[in-house]
Amino acid sequence: MLQGTLIALASFAEGRLVDKLKSAALLSPVAYLAHMSTPIGIFCAKAFVGEVVTDLLGVAEFNPKAEIVTNFLKTICHGPLNCYEFMESYTGDNCCLNASSIEKFLKYEPQPTSTRTMVHLAQTFREGVLAKYNFSEEENMKRYGQSTPPVYKLSNIPRSLPLFVSYGGQDSLADSSDVDLLLNDLKLHDRDKLTVHFVKDYAHADFVMGVSAKQVVYNSLIAFFDRN
Repeated sequence: MLQGTLIALASFAEGRLVDKLKSAALLSPVAYLAHMSTPIGIFCAKAFVGEVVTDLLGVAEFNPKAEIVTNFLKTICHGPLNCYEFMESYTGDNCCLNASSIEKFLKYEPQPTSTRTMVHLAQTFREGVLAKYNFSEEENMKRYGQSTPPVYKLSNIPRSLPLFVSYGGQDSLADSSDVDLLLNDLKLHDRDKLTVHFVKDYAHADFVMGVSAKQVVYNSLIAFFDRN
């Protein structure tokens, strides 16, 4: 959800994909990370700068199940963080998961991603805005024609694009304050094209694995798609 919604919002802001979609649903959307409160997320956001990652991990792929990354996570979990409840250490206090859903999640997740993606997310947290990847000033000039990376203007998302935005009050990744910043960017969106759905007790993982997600989230989501 984190990476998917970020990619979607950045694409919409640049006019991409919008001609291929009738509508879009964003669950626990991430555009801003300034209020992220997950301890492991904050630690990694402060640690994941290009030089540190290159020296520490030395790989282009960040694979949480690889030995070198596993050792890295073990180090921080026995150092500044208590990762006994690893999932909740980065998703928030999920209200509605059961043992089987957590077991299935940990069997397949977390999946590998590029190290640059991790660095970009860290930049988003530290800078407080959603911008393109920040290289060196020299490289930024080559790629963007300016010394700093361009900021995605989310207010440029077409106002007529039907959007379903669902977020939770206990989410440590997509904090409700950050979602409010996104909704402020969408304040001029056509009123009948923006559906905002807030679930007070839900954290990040509840939206995909919560035992009540069908009734609490997906019935409303399907109704939105039916209308659009």
